[in-house]
Amino acid sequence: MMSNKLVTSLYHTIGAHSSDVNCVAFSNGDLLATASADKTARLWNTDDFTEHKHSPLCGHQYYVHCCTFSPFGTTLATCSTDGKLILWDVKTGKKNAVLHHESQNSIRVCRFSPNSNYILTGSDDELLCMWEVSSKKLIRTFAGHEASVVGCDFSPDSNFIVSGSCNGDLQIWDAKFGHGKCLKYIDEGHDLGVSCCQFSPTYGSAKFSSDNGTVTFMFASGGQDDLIKLWNFQAVLGSAAVSINLQLTLKGHSGPVTCCSYSHDGSLLASGSIDKTVRLWDAIHGNSLHVIEGHVRYVTSCSFSYDGLFLVSGSNDRTAVIWKITNEDELFKNIERNQSQCDTEEVKPVNKWSVEEVCKWLEDIGLEQYKPSFEQNAIDGTELEVITDSMLQQIGLEAMGHRNKILRARKILQQGGPVKFVKDTNMLDVGVPDEFLCPITREVMKDPVIAEGVYLALLFLHIR
Repeated sequence: MMSNKLVTSLYHTIGAHSSDVNCVAFSNGDLLATASADKTARLWNTDDFTEHKHSPLCGHQYYVHCCTFSPFGTTLATCSTDGKLILWDVKTGKKNAVLHHESQNSIRVCRFSPNSNYILTGSDDELLCMWEVSSKKLIRTFAGHEASVVGCDFSPDSNFIVSGSCNGDLQIWDAKFGHGKCLKYIDEGHDLGVSCCQFSPTYGSAKFSSDNGTVTFMFASGGQDDLIKLWNFQAVLGSAAVSINLQLTLKGHSGPVTCCSYSHDGSLLASGSIDKTVRLWDAIHGNSLHVIEGHVRYVTSCSFSYDGLFLVSGSNDRTAVIWKITNEDELFKNIERNQSQCDTEEVKPVNKWSVEEVCKWLEDIGLEQYKPSFEQNAIDGTELEVITDSMLQQIGLEAMGHRNKILRARKILQQGGPVKFVKDTNMLDVGVPDEFLCPITREVMKDPVIAEGVYLALLFLHIR
């Protein structure tokens, strides 16, 4: 997925929560989780982003701050201001365990170990607690922070822990041998406070094992100073010898960074901010690759799908938005392939489509579950061209995200003129980002040149 010209398109919007979406997380399988200040967590099927039959998950009394899947995707962990860590069976929607710190203070963050044996929690009581998943027992407590612990993660080998607090410090802990004191203390990790931290899943020893007991990793951290920092981590197993060096500082956000997330292949790093944007970075070299704008309030969380084709972002605007990630080369290849197929086969104007052809189009955009509603209400091509959001609601489409998806796909049909069904492309479903279309002709631009004065003059002449 590495490219200097990444492109993102809005794929789907989830608007089911009644308050801030505080956390989003893809599983390694076919689920997406969202956690909200409305006291619930929700599960979504990633094939069509319909809600899971056992969703919502109701068990917290206050804000749900964080959600995370176990490595095998069978368990979802959620934590809340109510001081509870709840482990959910995603197949049944039932609670496997309800855990809490001895202080019963708010739990801000939770993370599973990559080997799936443990789960880590950070709390307002300034402590990190490590629990054994199989026994549901507390096996270790790490004390050293002097403020709320808001970020934590296990190293890829599950042997080390990084944690960050509202004071701005980062600390490294031994998760395997149980050394009580922190192995490394970084006093000024981020000015005004750390907000997140995560290890790269593929860097150094995460991908290539060492024979001499020395391990090398990389982790990212974000903070109230508007910065993302990449840290080089070196340690010797069984020893207190740990070296942490700042490798890169990534600048671009204009507000505090709230979250960071690596893609599963380790090539991309995403970060979200109070500036309402999500930024995509080259995870190794730190280059800024793309800026995603779409939320109307703070971005609180972000997560890559396992295959790296999608990114989800959560926000205080009460939505979780799924973005499709591609690059310019792939985009133009799809456009050319689509155009070639359209040129060689007979096409039919949309207003001439039958009800059956409209239902076939629903299949192409992944919403075949609504075919009965369209058939019962005789929605043919003529009706499709004038259908509105309220009309879709009237015929039984309750999911706002699905109504938006139909209207977006219909807009693509209207912009492109007569369109045939192309099952093996994503063009009807995702569309071409608006910045790739000529503002006058609405055709895909090749080698565009930005010249503001010339563009305005041409636009004025075209309008006249």
